[in-house]
Amino acid sequence: MEVKGRSPKKKMKRSFKIEGLCCANCGAKIENNINKLEDVTATLSFMTQRLTIEAPDDKFDAVVEEAQRIASKIEEDCVIVR
Repeated sequence: MEVKGRSPKKKMKRSFKIEGLCCANCGAKIENNINKLEDVTATLSFMTQRLTIEAPDDKFDAVVEEAQRIASKIEEDCVIVR
């Protein structure tokens, strides 16, 4: 439902290379946990080692930082390359 007089939040979508991701199961856990963040949609492909994040433009950098924390917590050597 859209409130009159307010424009929807502008979203940004970007893909990142993932390094140090050793198994598909860990990739799925990372993706699921990132998707729990408010207003965030993420997809992670173990085959291509790519993470795509869509999040509000004004919070995007903070979301990527939190995604890195989530990834490191699940797989210690996992790095989101920016």
